[in-house]
Amino acid sequence: MGYVSAASVPQPRATGRGEAVTAGSGRRSLAAALLLGALGSAVVLLASGRTWTEGRVTGVGGTVALEAAGGDVTGAPTGLAVVGLAALVAVLATRGMGRRVVALLLALSGAGAAAAALIGAHDSAALDARAALTTGDTAARASALTQTAWPYVTAAAALLILAAGLLALRYGSAWPAMSGRYERDGAPRAPRSRAARAGDPDRPEELWKALDRGEDPTDAT
Repeated sequence: MGYVSAASVPQPRATGRGEAVTAGSGRRSLAAALLLGALGSAVVLLASGRTWTEGRVTGVGGTVALEAAGGDVTGAPTGLAVVGLAALVAVLATRGMGRRVVALLLALSGAGAAAAALIGAHDSAALDARAALTTGDTAARASALTQTAWPYVTAAAALLILAAGLLALRYGSAWPAMSGRYERDGAPRAPRSRAARAGDPDRPEELWKALDRGEDPTDAT
């Protein structure tokens, strides 16, 4: 009488799908972070050069219109946007904990630039300084103050930098890093097989080539 074995049959294990999904998500999040960070920094730098506040001052010659650009009100958004751009590049050049630290710096740059822009939207110090300079009276103050939309545009753009930093914190571990192994013409250095390097390893030029490739010329394996 025959018996049928009850041993379980090993099931094929699916491979590659999870890695492909992770790689795809990493590429999409990386592209989004680069786009948001670059766009946000560019708009912050542009908007900081526009007129943020307007007002008037009355002097001996009559009423004079005054205006102050974002850079006159506060230089923080511009400086933090530059820091954000540098951090955006550094994210690609770092790995592990270093990447997380740079990503945090990127996020903080965006948050700080947004806060500085919102605070500066209601700051009259720059217009007061212009009023004193225009009238020659150090006690002169600007009146009829109005704010344009540019400080709020700056704050919104800074939030894009913040979003890029948050993406880097969340998905940065799946992003690739820039490699330092390049040929002189900038192309990646292709690995060479042992057979191609077998030639005559004792020749001086072959030893130098092996060292240049980062190999141990004394290793006979």
